[in-house]
Order: sequence, then C-alpha cells, then structure tokens
Amino acid sequence: MTERQSAKAASFLATCPKGLEGLLSDELSALGATPVKTTVAGVHFEGELVAAYRACLWSRLANRVVFCLLREEGVETPEQLRDVSASIDWASQLRPGATLAVDFHGRSDAIRHTRFGAQTVKDGVVQRFAAEGRPRPVVDPEAPDLRIYSLLHRGRLTIGIDLSGESLHRRGYRRGAGHAPLKENLAAALLIRAGWPDMARQGAALVDPLCGAGTLLIEAALMAADMAPNLHRERFGFEGWVGHDAACWRELKREAEARASIGRKRCRNQLFGADRSPPALEAAKANAMRAGIPALIELKGAALGELERPAELPEGQHGLLMTNPPYGERLGELPELVELYGQLGERARHAFPGWRLALFTANPDLGHRTGLRAHKQYSLKNGPLDARLLLMQVPDAAESSPASGKDAAPDKSAAPARPARSEGAQMFANRLHKNRKRLKKWLKRSGESCYRLYDADMPEYALAIDIYADRVHVQEYAPPRSVNADQAQKRLHEALGVMPEVLGVDPGRIVIKRRQRQSGRAQYEKQAASGERFEVQEGRARLWVNLRDYLDTGLFLDHRPVRRMLAEMAEGKRFLNLFCYTAAASVQAALGKEQGRGASDSVSVDLSNTYLDWARDNFSLNRLDPARHRVVRDDCLHWLETAGGMFDVIFLDPPTFSNSKKMAESLDIQRDHGRLVRLAMARLASGGTLVFSNNQRRFKLDADLAASFDVQDISAQTFDPDFQRRPDLHHCFLIRHLEV
Repeated sequence: MTERQSAKAASFLATCPKGLEGLLSDELSALGATPVKTTVAGVHFEGELVAAYRACLWSRLANRVVFCLLREEGVETPEQLRDVSASIDWASQLRPGATLAVDFHGRSDAIRHTRFGAQTVKDGVVQRFAAEGRPRPVVDPEAPDLRIYSLLHRGRLTIGIDLSGESLHRRGYRRGAGHAPLKENLAAALLIRAGWPDMARQGAALVDPLCGAGTLLIEAALMAADMAPNLHRERFGFEGWVGHDAACWRELKREAEARASIGRKRCRNQLFGADRSPPALEAAKANAMRAGIPALIELKGAALGELERPAELPEGQHGLLMTNPPYGERLGELPELVELYGQLGERARHAFPGWRLALFTANPDLGHRTGLRAHKQYSLKNGPLDARLLLMQVPDAAESSPASGKDAAPDKSAAPARPARSEGAQMFANRLHKNRKRLKKWLKRSGESCYRLYDADMPEYALAIDIYADRVHVQEYAPPRSVNADQAQKRLHEALGVMPEVLGVDPGRIVIKRRQRQSGRAQYEKQAASGERFEVQEGRARLWVNLRDYLDTGLFLDHRPVRRMLAEMAEGKRFLNLFCYTAAASVQAALGKEQGRGASDSVSVDLSNTYLDWARDNFSLNRLDPARHRVVRDDCLHWLETAGGMFDVIFLDPPTFSNSKKMAESLDIQRDHGRLVRLAMARLASGGTLVFSNNQRRFKLDADLAASFDVQDISAQTFDPDFQRRPDLHHCFLIRHLEV
C-alpha cells in the first residue's frame, strides 16, 4: 500500500533525539500542527505548509522537518527500494540543474549500511530522470540545493524532502564550543523539563555556575525573549525546493523578527553564567553575540567554589540554578568530580536557598553527592550516554539552618556545611585516621614518603590507597558480580569524598584506577598519556613515578624491604636485575646503603623499551655511570640462555603471567619458575645469592629446587608495617649454591 501526499493536505515527519518525542509532540501542537503519531525519535504530524515552516523556524527540539512524499509497506530488498524511489515524480520536486543529496536511515536484512541505502535511493532518482529523458541530477553531499530524506524501518519506507537542510539543532550561533558541549535542542529540552518557560514568564532568574560555551544560558535567553531559535539561520532546505512558498516564508520570518525585537526589550529575566576556563567564556560571549542576546546574559570567570548569589538580584528573588557538570566518563576524573558535586550542593544551600537546582549528569550517584534529594528525574540521552536530569529543591534558609529562628535571615558570612557523611563513610574515615596513627612512628623513623595507607581493610570499601609524597594513588578492586554495581559506585564516591579532608590533599592530586585480573602484559600497557611524572625519595635513591599513565606507578611499594636488602648485599659486587621494570632495585643496589658502597657494576634486563627508558632516567637522576650500570632489552629467558658473565647478586622478580608477543613463549611463574631459577643460578658466582620473588598469591616452590640449592624463605621478613596485613602479597626466597 502506498500513501502519497500533496502540499495542501500535507503529512510531515519531525525527527528529534530519543527521549524527546513527547515534548516535541506538545511543541508541534502549540505551533499549530496536528500530531498524528509518535515514533522512536520522531513525530508524524499533519497540516498546511505554513505549519512545517513554523516548525523549522520555532521548534526548539526538532532535528529535521520532512515533507513526506511517500510511505510504502513491504520494502526489504535493494531492488524494491530503488523501484519505489523511481516511482516518485522527482521533476516536480527538483529544479532543473539543481544539486541533490540523499540521507538514508534504518536497515533491513538485505540493506545493512546507510551509505548503500542512500546510493540505492539515489539510483532510483537517476532512473526516473533517465526514463523521462531529463539530464542526470548532480550529487553534492556537502551543500545540495535539495536534500532527500529516506527512512526504512521494519519494511516501511518513508521518502520525503528535508525542509530543514542542516540539522535544526545547529542554530548557527555556536562556533567556538567549549569542552563536551550540549546540543542546542537537548539544552532546550532540559530547560523545558526544569520548568524554565513558566519561571521565565514570572520573571525568574537563571544561574549556570559551570556554563562552558553558554548553550544552556543562550537557549534560556531565547525562550525568555520570545525569540525563534532558528531566526538567524543562513539557509533552510526548503529554499531549493520547487514547492517552496517564498511569500509565506517571508511573512513568518517578518513576524518572528518583530516578536524578537519586542521580546528583547520586554525581557526582565536576569541570566548569569560563570566558568573558570577563559577560552570557554570567550566562546560563550561570542555565541551570545551571534544569537542576538548578548545584553541578556552576564558572564564572569569564577571557579565553582567562588559561587555566590549575584549582587544584582533583588533580595528574596528565587530562580533556577541549572548546570551540566562533567560526568567522569574516565575513572581517573572521579576524585575531583566527587569534590565538585559536593561543592555544588554546598554553594547551592549557602547562596541560593529556596531556589530550584536542575542538574544534568550521566552519573546520577555523583548528583547525589550534592546532598540534595531529587524530587523528579528524567532519563535522556546525551549522545551515546544514558543521562538524567535531576530536579532538586534547595532548602530555604530557615530549613537549612536548624539553629536559626523560623524568620531569621540567613548568615551570609557563615561557611556552608557539608552534607552529613553516611555511617559507612564515617567508618571509612575513622579507619584512615587509625591507620595514619598506627604508621606515624614508623614513618618518622624510616623517613619513607611512599607507603600504603589502606588495603581493603573494610570489604565494603575495596580500595588500595597509596601515598606518594603529597599525592594519593587509589586502586579500586573490581567488585565481583555478586556485588551490586550501583552500591559499589556509591561507596567509591563516598570514599573519594572523604579522602581530601582526612588526608589533607587537593582532589586534583588523587588518582584513581581500577585493578582487576590482567592478561599478558596488560598491567604494563599505557592507560593515559599525561606524561605527568614526578620525583620521590626512597632511602638514598631518587626515583621517577607516574601515577596516571599506567596501572602500576613505576615503583612496587611492597618490595621496599627487598630493595633495602639488595642495597646492603650488593656492596662492591656484580649485580644482575632480571625483569627489571624501571630498575628501582638496580638503583638501590648501585647506590648501596652508604655513600660509595654500592654495586661495582650492574646489568638490568627487560623487554619493554618504555620501562628501559624509564630505568635510564632513574640512573641519570641518581648520577650513575651508564658504562658501569647497563640496561639490556631482551627476553630474560633468552638472555639467560645466551649471555655470558657471572654475577654475585641476582634479583629475579618475574611477572605472574605474560603472553607478550615479544616473548618467544608465554610465561607462567608457577609452571616455569624452576627453569628460570636454574638458568639464573647458572649465572650466579660461587658464594653469591639469588633473590627470587614473585606476586603469585598461591605460589609453591618446586621441591626439587630445595634439593638442588640452599633455599631460604624470607617472605615474612620482607614486609614493612604498611604491608603486614597482606602476608601473601609476595613471596621471597634467598637461593645459594650448596657448599661442596
């Protein structure tokens, strides 16, 4: 069955982002159209051509408005798609010599790619022109005179003329967008859901404390000033269409210009935006200028912690505090974001009592860090992300200050109180305090600045927290499937909210990663590219660490006592470090316990160029002679089998498992340690010592090694006070040749 439409009794389709269909239907009704059917990401409506023009000009929510030429059932194959396309009288739609482009959406079992679908529709158009003896139309995908829209969904094909041209969410005012900007129609939808149109009519104010490129503010100003969102658009798709009614369009635009002129003059709403990024503010100012409402918005540079009620607002006036803060899509962003969301709640209670707070986030638990309860939530998409708009009522001053009388004025000088911690968060804070107190004397005596403060002491807060001088490295143990993911995330946010205050550290100096079972050399693979490394001190050694770019930091803290022991053992001796990583052990051995009493020479072997470069930097930092202390890139098994020379002290610290493509064969430490140890012992001089360690929790030493060599298990002696809770974290053995 085929449905064909004329311009007088017209059928249209307005498309929109998923989740906005109901709002769009209401908007179309208000614009004089008649919605017929709501579908996924779209609304079918009827009306005269003027209704479609009005939607192109005034819709704040639509992406496209399509004049439907045909709807056909039972279209599945490319041949059917081409034939249906060829059945349309394209000469009545496209001017001679005009260019065209085809957009195709949807799929079928036989049509799986949108580009192929678009090509097939275009072939039908060309076929129709050829059959009528007309010149072949020219395709211009970038700037066509006419854009054809086609949608295939469950065998139902819709073909029409795209009246909008470029997507309607591109109003034309935004060119210099800030980081991760909202699309304009999504921003408009958020404002509608937050109740801004009604609030604007009542003269309310709006504040966006994290305004970025200003999209929320500009869309709010356009609503308050009764300005058509696409009034300043340079071109619409219908301008290259044969059916375009230029007189009708001129009248609509003239009316919109008049309303905008009056609306700007009558607008009494005050809109304020702040951001700490100068480039974002410059973009916001330029965008407001292009949108024609620069006088309606006041912008200033300020961090969220400086947020105050604008002095220009009359005393007692309420309004809308609305923002789209960062979501923390990357785990490493969370420490600062937990603090930011908490700060937003604090400043809202302090400076905006009685206001409505609208928060759009893809991380609702972060939204709860404000300490305010959402009385309404709306699920929406922000690109590929599932997000929510949280609507919260900021308590009046009397409600938020229990000590005050009911009619008492708020104390503007008082510092805002943080929301009360949960019982679990307080217990976690208490544990951090307790651990710091327990380690205090040891840290003062040892002088160590890098240590483990907490290691899943409370199972609910499954984190390892390491201190690196004035920074904090947090590893979240991935929760098992039996643990509710939302609860795990909530506890993580609670922990991150506690740490800055308890540890006295800026959230920006807290780095978080997720530690889970790794395969191959995944633990050594790059996770970021900050290049942010800094120097720490361990004993006499100065070492580079990087908390952000890799799962591990360049310094295994649990091996600190082993490195200390190696520094003592290596005095005046030949030292070999196998699987050397960043060669922290080699540096300690080369420096020795006292000045001038380190290893006579050393060789450090690893397969990773990245870590060998890091090792060289560590040697350079400590002014160690590279001629005496060499690094070698090789598979340790291969090197042991082929290298010559003997060593007095050998440190063998292999990974638990590796299947790196660079290795000749995979390595499993439980399976392969016997071979590794025997190869290392072949390079050990008489009277020398092999220090063999590994991090396989359930490791068992081969019995035949104890029969062949003098083996001493010293694992219990290789844990400083900060690691004594986890006696199975590593195993360490001294292995020597049997005396003859």
